[in-house]
Amino acid sequence: MPLPSPTQPKIRVAISACLLGQEVRYNGGHKASRLCRQSLSEHFDFVPLCPEMAIGLGVPREPIRLIGDPAAPRAVGTVARERDHTQALAAYGRRMAAEQDGICGYIFMQQSPSCGLERVKVYQDGGRPSEPRGRGIYAEAFCAQRPDLPVEEDGRLNDPVLRENFLTRVYVYADWQQRLRAGLTRKALLDFHARYKYLLMAHHPLQYKALGRLLGNLQQHDLQDLAPRYFSALMTALKQCATRRTHSNVLQHLSGYFKRALSGDDKQELQQLIGQYRAGIVPLVVPLTLLKHHLRRHPDRYLAQQAYLQPHPENLSLRNAL
Repeated sequence: MPLPSPTQPKIRVAISACLLGQEVRYNGGHKASRLCRQSLSEHFDFVPLCPEMAIGLGVPREPIRLIGDPAAPRAVGTVARERDHTQALAAYGRRMAAEQDGICGYIFMQQSPSCGLERVKVYQDGGRPSEPRGRGIYAEAFCAQRPDLPVEEDGRLNDPVLRENFLTRVYVYADWQQRLRAGLTRKALLDFHARYKYLLMAHHPLQYKALGRLLGNLQQHDLQDLAPRYFSALMTALKQCATRRTHSNVLQHLSGYFKRALSGDDKQELQQLIGQYRAGIVPLVVPLTLLKHHLRRHPDRYLAQQAYLQPHPENLSLRNAL
């Protein structure tokens, strides 16, 4: 699937409403994210959700906190601890997971007792938070129902590697959903895997081999059973961030497509840039730009379809900092 054009509908991504500047926090404030409101809103149709407002807590309201077992905490009022909102938040999470079936990602508010994905404080008797920490009640329920959906916290998106990883997964997820709507066939599944071959190799070389073996026996499996298992394994593999070493390995594979077309000087220049990238001297965009230049001069149909070359819109500039 080519990346969405300006005339196509934007990809829908759920987001904690406070991150879009909505004044839904317990004190009537917000946690507006500049990244989400400015850069990402140009590419995504955000679906703002606030579970605490949705279950009727209102604004302003008594703050809630997690208490008890970090693996199964309860969400209660900070003053009136008898006000237990655990079941309501969990039920709303399950409901939204079912209703928001058109989203291709979710950006959660960090450290929130309802929406935090990790490192949320869970208080014990005496008022001290425990270690390890927990996960927001709503987020836990939602993610349990949608394990393949790309999710991330707003704070972690400030890390360029995590930001690129998350947005890559959003575009892969959107591509898969489009394939499903078109009617998935064995050929379509093989074409999809071929498109993401080198992206998968960059993120998880072992899973790249495993999924290749799985699809090598495609005729022996029922497609309706195999396809979701394949996609779950792919999305799990893509959660692992690519490294300079794995990116360099993919770049070497891609350069092999030009071994007969390039002059000795061109080959040397390309190898030099790949080496400089691996050493941390230049960002990933530098050797990739040269590869794309050679691809334009020496077209290759299989290479041109590779999502690795442009897994997300170029103007997001995600690979400039990798």
